[in-house]
Amino acid sequence: MRKLAVILVAMLMGLSACEAKEAQTQSKQRPMDNEAVKFGMSMGIGWNLGNQMDAHYGGCSYEEGWGNKAATQQTFNGLAKAGFKSVRIPVTWMGHIGVAPTYTIETAWMDRVAELVEMAHKAGLIVIINIHHDGYGAQDTPSKGFHWLDLPGAVASEEKNTQIKQELTMVWLQIGKRFANYGEWLVFETLNEIQDGGWGGGNNRTDGGAQYRVLNEWNQVCVDAIRAAGGENSHRYIGVPGYVCNPDLTVENLVLPTDEVANRLMVAVHSYDPWDFAGSAAVQEWGHTGVDVVQGADETVYVNMLNRLYNMYIRRGIPVYFGEFGAVRRTAKEDEPFRLYYFRYICKAMRDRRISALYWDNGNSKAGNDGFGVINHQTGKYIGSGEQAVRAMVDSWENNDPNYTLQSIYDSAPQSTRSAQTAPKNGQPGTYNN
Repeated sequence: MRKLAVILVAMLMGLSACEAKEAQTQSKQRPMDNEAVKFGMSMGIGWNLGNQMDAHYGGCSYEEGWGNKAATQQTFNGLAKAGFKSVRIPVTWMGHIGVAPTYTIETAWMDRVAELVEMAHKAGLIVIINIHHDGYGAQDTPSKGFHWLDLPGAVASEEKNTQIKQELTMVWLQIGKRFANYGEWLVFETLNEIQDGGWGGGNNRTDGGAQYRVLNEWNQVCVDAIRAAGGENSHRYIGVPGYVCNPDLTVENLVLPTDEVANRLMVAVHSYDPWDFAGSAAVQEWGHTGVDVVQGADETVYVNMLNRLYNMYIRRGIPVYFGEFGAVRRTAKEDEPFRLYYFRYICKAMRDRRISALYWDNGNSKAGNDGFGVINHQTGKYIGSGEQAVRAMVDSWENNDPNYTLQSIYDSAPQSTRSAQTAPKNGQPGTYNN
């Protein structure tokens, strides 16, 4: 009956039978089937040029400041050859911004950002650039006292908040104008991991939402400035992060900016969960077959986190991408299968929920704590066990074989070589509402 009604209405409007069928199809389209979510998915599995243009010391950023050699065209060609679809180029602007009221960005620094963007585009990659380590962050920062995106200061002083918003406006206006003629393959990401230094467990938990409100204001200012920059910026895709890019704090507290164009905002989150496995390597295994694991941080927990993002955003037609994720190389060869399983499992779970993700590569080729390196930042060649790691991520996300499912990956999880004690059996995670 509904089908007939749609066709009759269409015919009354003077449409042909083919046009009537198209009208019927459009009436059935779900928000998650829109062009924005499709664009988000086109980013696939991507890669971060991490600890590069974001590296800083003493209040100024330097491309080679944390040990990585300058990126080249070979870097991005190597990424494309490896199967990456996108690249995030984190940029710290601190030390390259002039004084009020113009806050003029140093020409040489802007030129280098543009050079990297163009090299990545030449390699066929979707590109993301942002404002990265300019925000107040870790207590051991090598630029303590210089971070101009001072969230605690903005919460304490409206005058300080106003000044920061003025600077954000001028910085994004300049970036926008520099890249005004670059197509939608270039994505702007407003901010990165904005917080008070507590990584989500600080005063944000007790200040009545004050930090969340200020961050929402900052995101709005950034979007307004980008749109005002003209050219392709009038409809450019913009990534918008929540508090410290934490998925749950984002779902709970992010207010997406008001935008003058529909369906052009994307939600940016990060996850290295559980950190003791993925980041510090304090434990060596992950998942239901592991023994040396973080209890209560298995497949179920990870997928339920993805489900919250999916139900909050994707189902409503709002793209989501993980601007950062990863897991460090294991120090013992027998533990590496758990890292590869982690990649295969979470990347497939993301793909099933139409979520893209960009691997965090800091260039560190060592195993263990902080050893996220898989690609040489200068040559684009694999380092360490990088090829196996990249294949686990990319191939899992790209695999369209109907027999390759989250359940099949779960059933093929590696077995621990550790003690014979019983590993926790939590079962396969619940479903999401597709």
